[in-house]
Amino acid sequence: MADIEKEIKKEEKKVEKFFHKKENIWMSVSIVLAVILVVSLGFNFIGKGISKDAAGNKAIEFIQTSFGADVSEFTNVTDLGKIYEITVPYQGQDIPVYMTKDGKYFISSAIEINAVPDTSENVDTPTEVVKSDKPVVDAYVFSYCPYGLQFEKALLPVYNLLKSKADINLVYIGAMHGEFEKTESLRQICVQKEYTKEKLWSYLDLFMGNIDIGNCNGDETCLKPLIDKIFKNVSIDGTKISACMAKDAEAIYNADVSKASSMGISGSPTFVINGAQVSVSRTPAAVGKAVCDAFTTTPSECSQTLSSSASQAGFGYAEGTSSGASC
Repeated sequence: MADIEKEIKKEEKKVEKFFHKKENIWMSVSIVLAVILVVSLGFNFIGKGISKDAAGNKAIEFIQTSFGADVSEFTNVTDLGKIYEITVPYQGQDIPVYMTKDGKYFISSAIEINAVPDTSENVDTPTEVVKSDKPVVDAYVFSYCPYGLQFEKALLPVYNLLKSKADINLVYIGAMHGEFEKTESLRQICVQKEYTKEKLWSYLDLFMGNIDIGNCNGDETCLKPLIDKIFKNVSIDGTKISACMAKDAEAIYNADVSKASSMGISGSPTFVINGAQVSVSRTPAAVGKAVCDAFTTTPSECSQTLSSSASQAGFGYAEGTSSGASC
């Protein structure tokens, strides 16, 4: 079994590396390929295994606790022979996930459910960051990635606290969820270009907190009134943003994508401070500490206490679980 798991993980890395370079490809494709691999490697079980309902409930519990995703139900469970396919509604889409029939493994990555570590604590990975008077802090993201949004929600209060002391930026790395994701990245680029970085974060605060935006699944008819309402609330001229998106944003977007590619960055979120990639819990406190530790002289703002709770992945500010998952 250990050899099977090793092969699955190795093949999944190849799949992930390939699909991160493509646009308009759902992450579920990599899950399907992993399932094919599992079947081809020959998982064999003795006995009838757990029921369909038990598998569905166990999958939902596992997704909630291990990945912090805002899911509460499954809509269908199909017996594929050696595994179950479980359909889970998420942000307006029906996402297939898979579980071995004994209930022991959640696939795509053949993670043993009983052996999953607690991801809500102690996930900070120390990284050597060169200190500077004004740290450059870059968050590399897909604008609709649920885990990127989770990280941005943790970064927002850090930006508000240290915006005059550190250079905190979003870098857009492409559009893996569809053309609408690129459109949103161009929109965010233009909000900052035509107004200020502070205005962008005011926009993002409302954008990230709006669950209805996620449920639109990129449909322009659904999205437009929601975006227009945010623009009105933060005093943004939509006409000015549209003009920028048609003229100037593409070059900035392409420069961001090239920057990410030159650094070998393809996953959202990727956190970089003064050129060094840093892994931290997705809480304001953990993100803030990482930024504060990068100052040559720690500013007084760093003495303020930030929340040690993570928001849920995706849209909305409900409390969730910090995880290392990415798009």
